[in-house]
Amino acid sequence: MSTSSELNVSSQEKLVTDIKAVITDAEEILHATADQTGEKIASLRARVQERLHAARIRLADAEAVLVAKTRAAAQATDAYVHENPWKAVGVAAGVGFLVGFILGRR
Repeated sequence: MSTSSELNVSSQEKLVTDIKAVITDAEEILHATADQTGEKIASLRARVQERLHAARIRLADAEAVLVAKTRAAAQATDAYVHENPWKAVGVAAGVGFLVGFILGRR
């Protein structure tokens, strides 16, 4: 798996988390203004509710794509390790050596 795809998945996870926070905040605002009356506030609340519903649908789609990409990356890694077990062991040993060396210098 390449580093750019790892960054892409990480940034997508952050985006999903941020969108969830915005949706939660917007729902709290809707609940806080529930006792407000007037045509303008009612219209605004209706629009916000519609947009929140659409955002939830898009968020669910984005999460599904993210899960699918994560599974595909895990399957590709698993397949690579099964096809090249000694390379995988060598890479793991090299990474372990480097981490040990860096931590040993401290």
